Amino acid sequence: MANNVLVTGGAGYIGSHACKVLKLAGFTPVTFDNLNTGWRDAVKFGPFEQGDLLDRARLDEVFAKYNPVAVMHFAALSQVGESVRIPGAYWRNNVAGSLNLIEAANAADCKKFVFSSTCAIFGDQDGVVLQEDSRRAPLNAYAASKSAIEDMLSDFGVSDGMESVIFRYFNVAGADPEAEIGEFHQPETHLIPLMLFSIMGKRDALTIYGTDYATTDGTCIRDYVHVMDLVDAHVLGLKWLLEEKGSAVFNLGTGSGFSVREVIDHSAAVTNCEVPIIEGARRAGDAAKLVSGSQKAETVLGWTPTRSNLRQMIGDAWRWHQNGHYKD
Repeated sequence: MANNVLVTGGAGYIGSHACKVLKLAGFTPVTFDNLNTGWRDAVKFGPFEQGDLLDRARLDEVFAKYNPVAVMHFAALSQVGESVRIPGAYWRNNVAGSLNLIEAANAADCKKFVFSSTCAIFGDQDGVVLQEDSRRAPLNAYAASKSAIEDMLSDFGVSDGMESVIFRYFNVAGADPEAEIGEFHQPETHLIPLMLFSIMGKRDALTIYGTDYATTDGTCIRDYVHVMDLVDAHVLGLKWLLEEKGSAVFNLGTGSGFSVREVIDHSAAVTNCEVPIIEGARRAGDAAKLVSGSQKAETVLGWTPTRSNLRQMIGDAWRWHQNGHYKD
């Protein structure tokens, strides 16, 4: 009982990988998920409790049953375009649901909280290396909801002694190297799985949105981090909290970036397959370059991303997809 960690969204992409590393680190991950976007067969490393963050009574039941030492909170709606069309769903699910979760944790005297945030809270600060103290300027309800939850955790830290480690992700990619779990969303919006689906004939050609940016090859540059490197940081953050070191905020990226064409070229090399592409127009709001400054995570937490090169990220994802784990 002493090592239980409540993992909301533990049936999703990042949450399921976090559950694997938590188990390897000696914790028991308890997945809490409504399965709206997660997959039951991704829950392999600890107990599963189905429920919704908006159901406070269900949350109270789970806290009482497992008495977790901490919460690792991944559950959220996360489609930027959808959040522009139906913002109410994002404020309701992400913000009201997180408030329910924080209050339930607080009532259960579970005061350690690891939160999955996003670099989207910084908005469109094109070409700037984004640091933890960079200006927050969210441009949509998804980013705004994550920013609001960060503020909520800070407020509960003042009022009730809630301690939190907040991780702001850049572009997460790859899969479990042992191919037990991997990345699959419906709808899928991430570059690497979209590219692999195109190679496999599971979808149409990959569209490059904009080829005239002020970058080396005209395509957007993004900072990619391997999902296993990312979840390793979460275990370090959890241990930081359990060692009573207090609240902290960290960006998680590599400090460098890859263009869309570089990702395509590496995918062709890794898979030995041509990537079918269509060159399209720019999308509104797409910055030319978004790169993290991650020195704080390295110097404070001792986090070093060891797998976050394109060959390994694409290779691990390709192995998982080739094994037939994707869902039609």
